Amino acid sequence: MKLIYIKRESNIKELYRTRTGLMKSKVTSITKYFIGIPVKTIHTYKQIYQGRKNNAIEKMLFI
Repeated sequence: MKLIYIKRESNIKELYRTRTGLMKSKVTSITKYFIGIPVKTIHTYKQIYQGRKNNAIEKMLFI
């Protein structure tokens, strides 16, 4: 059994943004453990897709 190890966990959380509203995004956190007890969160990152909204004026190629 290892005394100190690093574990990566990912889960889906709901985030609220003022522009897009309620979104579900994948959140991954890397945590350092000592004998099975979480000691420190090393890094947390979110995978969020925020694309541009479609604009009808930009779609008209020939006016």
